[in-house]
Amino acid sequence: MKKIGVLTSGGDSPGMNAAIRAVVRAAIYNDLKVVGIKRGYEGLINGDIENMSLSSVADIIHRGGTMLRTARSEDFKTEKGFSKALNVINIFGIDGIVVIGGDGSFRGAEKLSQAGISTIGLPGTIDNDLAYTDYTIGFDTAINTVLNAISNIRDTSTSHGRANIIEVMGRHCGDIALYAGLAGGAESIIVPEEEFSIDEICKRLIQGRNRGKLHSIILLAEGVVKNSYEVASEIEEKTGIETKLTILGHIQRGGSPTAFDRILASRMAGKAVELILDNKSSRVIGIKGNEIIDMDISEALTIEKKLNQDIYRLAKVLSI
Repeated sequence: MKKIGVLTSGGDSPGMNAAIRAVVRAAIYNDLKVVGIKRGYEGLINGDIENMSLSSVADIIHRGGTMLRTARSEDFKTEKGFSKALNVINIFGIDGIVVIGGDGSFRGAEKLSQAGISTIGLPGTIDNDLAYTDYTIGFDTAINTVLNAISNIRDTSTSHGRANIIEVMGRHCGDIALYAGLAGGAESIIVPEEEFSIDEICKRLIQGRNRGKLHSIILLAEGVVKNSYEVASEIEEKTGIETKLTILGHIQRGGSPTAFDRILASRMAGKAVELILDNKSSRVIGIKGNEIIDMDISEALTIEKKLNQDIYRLAKVLSI
């Protein structure tokens, strides 16, 4: 193993730069050459590759986004595109690749591994939707971004005596809504894993108003309903409480990563380089009980992600 590449793919997440930095510096420390592959698998196909040095990753640990840029590549899924990617890997003499991204990125890494390329995956996604690991890189920052929004919205909501629905990311996984809702004291948390009742939500709002509560916060994961504005309108009609909707959108992807995400990204990246030096391939890095672990990519992708029912029940108990 003489030269490795590092790429970020799919949706960006805070902490990706910290992971890139750690991969590059740990590799150089161990006398490996490193190249940065820009724009994910699309950049791999097109040979958008540059040599990385210690100075290449200076002053990025605190920055959101990814210095290598990112993209989704439909071409990589085709036989022609994949063949071009393999040719580029051969031309540049790349012996292994560290892939930072979500499940789609991991499937690309799995495909490269099956073609004989050493690959290690780091879980970079704000959704926390990879079941094999307790946390993904960027999740902690995303929920803190939502918490800041909850605090700001609560101020104006209290002034007007309103209810507020805050729509957060998580089309198939409700972890952002769940964790931010618990930490932010939301009255109701609506996630894709659990059925919800508008009438039950309305009952909570009315009970809160009757005991003098001046505001109400409802966390809603995107994709649970087709039109969040309709949910707000129905709640307002049934309760008589003015109900506003705030869609946070891609603000959740940006911002300086928290200390937790910077440390997590650095630990995972260091482990990735260790595995590469041991000639390991087709592995993904995760964290379980504060211990950094690794697992076969194929096995990791088959584990079903489930909502933490203990936290979900606790959030309900505390929101009475």
